[in-house]
Amino acid sequence: MDLDPEDVFKDEEDDPDNEFFQQSEGSKEYVVYLVDASPKMFSTTCPGNDLKDETHFHSTVSCIAESLKTQIINRSYDEVAICFFNTREKKNLQDLNGVFVFNVAEREQLDRPTARLIKEFDCIEESFMREIGSQNGIVPGSRENSLYNALWVAQALLRKGSIKTADKRILLFTNEDDPFGGLPDAAKKDMTRTTLQRAKDAQDLGISIELLPLSHPDSEFNVSVFYADLIGFNGQDLAQFTQSASQKLEDMKDQLRKRMFTKRVIRKIQFHIADGLSIELNTYALIRPTVPGAITWLDSVTNHPLKIERSLICEDTGALIQERPKLFQPYRNENVKFSPDEIADIKRISPGRLCLLGFKPLTCLKDYYNLRPSTFVYPSDQEVVGSTSVFIALHRSMLQHKRFAVAFYGAASHPQLVALVAQDEVTIAGAQVEPPGMHMIYLPYSDDIRDEEEIFPDTEDDAPRADEDQIQKAAALIKRIYVKDFSTLQFANPALQRHYAVLQALALEEDDIPETIDETAPDEEGLARPAVVKSVEEFKLSVYGDNYVEEIDNLGKEKAGEASRKRKAIAEDAAKDYDWGKLAEKGQLNNLTVAALKNYLTANNLPVSGKKEALISRILTHMGK
Repeated sequence: MDLDPEDVFKDEEDDPDNEFFQQSEGSKEYVVYLVDASPKMFSTTCPGNDLKDETHFHSTVSCIAESLKTQIINRSYDEVAICFFNTREKKNLQDLNGVFVFNVAEREQLDRPTARLIKEFDCIEESFMREIGSQNGIVPGSRENSLYNALWVAQALLRKGSIKTADKRILLFTNEDDPFGGLPDAAKKDMTRTTLQRAKDAQDLGISIELLPLSHPDSEFNVSVFYADLIGFNGQDLAQFTQSASQKLEDMKDQLRKRMFTKRVIRKIQFHIADGLSIELNTYALIRPTVPGAITWLDSVTNHPLKIERSLICEDTGALIQERPKLFQPYRNENVKFSPDEIADIKRISPGRLCLLGFKPLTCLKDYYNLRPSTFVYPSDQEVVGSTSVFIALHRSMLQHKRFAVAFYGAASHPQLVALVAQDEVTIAGAQVEPPGMHMIYLPYSDDIRDEEEIFPDTEDDAPRADEDQIQKAAALIKRIYVKDFSTLQFANPALQRHYAVLQALALEEDDIPETIDETAPDEEGLARPAVVKSVEEFKLSVYGDNYVEEIDNLGKEKAGEASRKRKAIAEDAAKDYDWGKLAEKGQLNNLTVAALKNYLTANNLPVSGKKEALISRILTHMGK
């Protein structure tokens, strides 16, 4: 089944031309990577992934490069900018000292990441000192404040778009926890005040500032010295940030290549409860299958996406039809014309509402009824005031009486019965884990589910049964290989990861395809443990007996011999259709297909490998000609 990754979170009845759908589609994220390029970033080292020491600047650049690579797949419509501060050269629209905005040709400073940007940024360390340079932008006796300038430039870059349709973030990478520590008290207070005010101005505009600190080998990054006030942390928030700060950088490096979708309302529907009482619901898609992206056809010259257009040509005159064709249906020697709207009304089975039919106990809802991903529904008072109050009353009653609601969902394309299952709110340590609301489960039709008796009739009496010893040995084996704390979220789809790795190598013109680890492969080291091997041998002995290996080998040989005999018999029957001697004398073997030639060779136990000329030569040799 082919799915468009951009449409994965759309329901079947979603209308791409719907105004609300177009508005929600516009949500994206704007990110500015703000990197400290002071000499301290180049002199301080930390252990890398290969256990070799690497500078903080190298660690930051590699982290951003990996983040950009995964972003093309995760959130391809997000836009980024890369900005260095504490630099010798300056490059920004405000012409501020000590700030350099890195970019490539044919790309705006804040734009979607491109292959050229990633390739050139990946190699920036080789030319950074030569073309950009590093210096301390905050020194005693100077009124220059490179951090203030950097926040100003980042804020200007994020003027694009509205905070209603975009999330704006500044990611700040630095290993200096006290940027104004070497200044006199008066200058330090002044610069601290102006910098914090600049950060507050950005946050008032809806821009969030996130700090990714780099700690020294002999001392931890002290956030409370300056940056706690800049990012607005205090008390418990500061303690939680300190615990997770060291892991943030590693998480960005080790991001999994996967599609990310913004949490948004998929569709608004009306829930008809009783006569004259309807409420408004918002629907959300919690989980959908992940598939490779749809193919996009590109122009071979400009590399721009091609737009498919369809033109209608008159069958009689060959002229291009400008007007939209009209549909008709013959009736009593007369063509009855229909407009497109009338055709849509005819095809519409129901008005597209959710109508309550009744309630049933939760025990009546079986797990195997959930044949497709469910939809989460939540009330909205935007158009129907009071929807939340009615929904809460219904929600509490369903939880109290342990009932689920049966409703008819009149979707235009696939109307069906649905089950509305109430979910109570779940909180852990004051944080919401599961929101309150209802899950809309699409119930199957009667012919969607088949009984086992229909699939495997008359096999119950003949099926082998395990004895008590075999059951005990199987239970002991399962206990030995049981995976604790198992979750499907721990495993990535190896086929998708390989697909994304190939796309990355093609886009960036890399010689080597990034290695893809198949986490679904068996744990050979764990299965080789003596206790596991012993349990496996005991299980095989109890089920198959002492001659298990010999029986398998003999069975394999018997199956192979039987298959070979069948193939030879089929080839002999096919070879009888031709007079091989006459064809060889007239030199007409070359007119036969390769399959026909191979039938002769198989029937006479001759090799079938090689090209057509080799096959003919082998046949002639066998005939003695």
